[in-house]
Amino acid sequence: MTNKAIVAQKVGMTQIWDEENRVVPVTVLRVPPCRVVQIKTKLVDGYNALQVTFGEVEPQLLNQPEVGHFNKAGVEPGKKLLELRLDEVEEYEIGQKISVDILGKGELVDVTAVSKGKGFAGVMKRHGFAGQRASHGAHKVHRKPGAIGQCATPSRVFKGKKMPGRMGSQKTTIQNLEVVQSNDEEETLLIKGSVPGPRGATVLIRNAVKAVPVGGSS
Repeated sequence: MTNKAIVAQKVGMTQIWDEENRVVPVTVLRVPPCRVVQIKTKLVDGYNALQVTFGEVEPQLLNQPEVGHFNKAGVEPGKKLLELRLDEVEEYEIGQKISVDILGKGELVDVTAVSKGKGFAGVMKRHGFAGQRASHGAHKVHRKPGAIGQCATPSRVFKGKKMPGRMGSQKTTIQNLEVVQSNDEEETLLIKGSVPGPRGATVLIRNAVKAVPVGGSS
């Protein structure tokens, strides 16, 4: 059940030490307060969601439909418009601010962002293939995938075959990451482990939908 969600920007990675003096790798996220611009409901739109914005931008940098959308809501224009899918939206109202304090230390979250683009990559880098043999007749095929299809039947390559191609730069979600620190004054969030995307990437954070209850099992 998704009842908490917020937008952040990736700052980078660092490390901290816990109470037992163990190193904990963390990703630093900057979480400016999000302003609710529109509330979508199942009755009207077919699903529940909050349309939010963050940051500030000069109105003259927006087109007229965007300016009208912000003016209708009575919300100061922001850098981006994003949707936060929630199960319940009745407790929210237009213009309300959502800050990082909705997430506390120890909570499990799912993070979604566009992963780093790696450009065109072969099958060994892209899919983890072992490659061809290094000798005994192998000639300039050491990093190639080998046979990819059939001959007479069905005389084609099946869709989804693991092939060379563009790697990365796709929507990626990592589940069940732990919140190590939430600082409302500094508008920062520390999450254990890595988060998809380069520095400056926009990250969507929501409470973990597949979190295992304490003392329970999945």
